[in-house]
Amino acid sequence: MSGRKGGQFRRLAGITNMEDGNAFLVGFVERHNAKFAKAPAKPDNLHRALNIEPDRLAEVFCLRDKRYVTKDLTLKYDRKRIRLEVNDLTRGLVGKYVDVYEMQDGRIQVRAKGVALPCNIFDPHQQRVTHAAITENKHLSAVLAHIKKEQEKAASPPKVKPVSAKNNYKKTGRRNTGWNTLADRKRIAERKASQGCDV
Repeated sequence: MSGRKGGQFRRLAGITNMEDGNAFLVGFVERHNAKFAKAPAKPDNLHRALNIEPDRLAEVFCLRDKRYVTKDLTLKYDRKRIRLEVNDLTRGLVGKYVDVYEMQDGRIQVRAKGVALPCNIFDPHQQRVTHAAITENKHLSAVLAHIKKEQEKAASPPKVKPVSAKNNYKKTGRRNTGWNTLADRKRIAERKASQGCDV
């Protein structure tokens, strides 16, 4: 027992450690059963014997779900992409649902009408090209380097061009070089004054 009531019960029973608790438990179970136990309607043992092979228990105690097979013989399960191998059985599964079994040890099986189907499982989070893979395989290093570069480019947020760049506007580095700067207005006023015009 835990919590406030459990603490009160332990104090009343004089239990202060685990040994006292285990010693108290034997008599407590007998008293509890004498007070609350009921005789079964039939005294016979009605438990059924296990009627499947013990190695099939893994199939019984697993997660099962249905998934849709696409035109390219792929299906999605738990953020993974599963591709079925092409054979006579899998060709007929396009547009249908198959059973996905996830075993306790993490294995995943795809079945159609109880028949296990050969497949490849791709986890996009684990299939990234690393620098170690590039250096280990010298023949494919250029290809792997290109793939890694593309993956990094896809992972980085896209660069958004400012509106001015879309209109081919280029900065000159000078501030306000247009006709209405203070220097331009002074120059125009001086020119008009020298020509004898009223400003």
